[in-house]
Amino acid sequence: MKKLKFLVVSVLILGLIFSGCEVKNKSIDTWNKIEERESIIVGLDDTFVPMGFRDKDGGLTGFDVELAREAALRMGLKVEFQPIDWNLKEQELDSGNIDLIWNGYSISEDRLKKVNFTKPYLDNRQVIVTLNSSDINTKEDLKNRIVATQNSSSSLEALEKADAIKDFKNAEAILFDTYNEAFMDLEAGRVEAVVADQVLARYYIAERGEEKYKVLNDDFGDEEYGVGLRLGDKVLLERLNKALDEMKKDGTAKAISEKWFGENIIK
Repeated sequence: MKKLKFLVVSVLILGLIFSGCEVKNKSIDTWNKIEERESIIVGLDDTFVPMGFRDKDGGLTGFDVELAREAALRMGLKVEFQPIDWNLKEQELDSGNIDLIWNGYSISEDRLKKVNFTKPYLDNRQVIVTLNSSDINTKEDLKNRIVATQNSSSSLEALEKADAIKDFKNAEAILFDTYNEAFMDLEAGRVEAVVADQVLARYYIAERGEEKYKVLNDDFGDEEYGVGLRLGDKVLLERLNKALDEMKKDGTAKAISEKWFGENIIK
């Protein structure tokens, strides 16, 4: 019994130690480490069109990918892109596996408790997408319907904030690891609506055929995109904001936006 008590106490002490280390590490500024290795690691979901995704040859491309490459260049750094499990994005950041979350990352109250954000660079809206033949025309029509979105996404946060999920069929939202999977199930008729970022939905629909889908006038709220950093990375935050400001001022960000969206939607 004494050995068991000692073991329990030891485990509790170790847990407190490691917990304290994790909190402490979050407050450390890692700029010197980043500058020493001369590169910055960007975490992304590589299926999130048009922000960061694989082209037909398997290379990474997209609006955010191009922004990140240019910003890193202006900070005197090379950029490495690291595909991550979007459900674990903040853990990947805090563990040091990545330095930035840059992939259509919406600023929210909950996320502001976990990460630092750059100044917003893009507006977004959480839209409702159905097949064109659907009789769903308003948010009210989602009652007792099968509604899908991406797990750990700002779309899911918006649904939770609106307290909408309780009205869906079986009082649940169908969650997918990627939006691509959600839209595939919409096309197959296994779900009846998808709630997604407007930026992604607009690009996806344009690629797959606008005649197949409709985007409802109702939505689940406006939001802004920013780049996520560790809470302690003050120097990196300052330098990245400076690089983004310069890109907006000299027209580089505008040119990248026009390439991907046909217009300048940079804030």
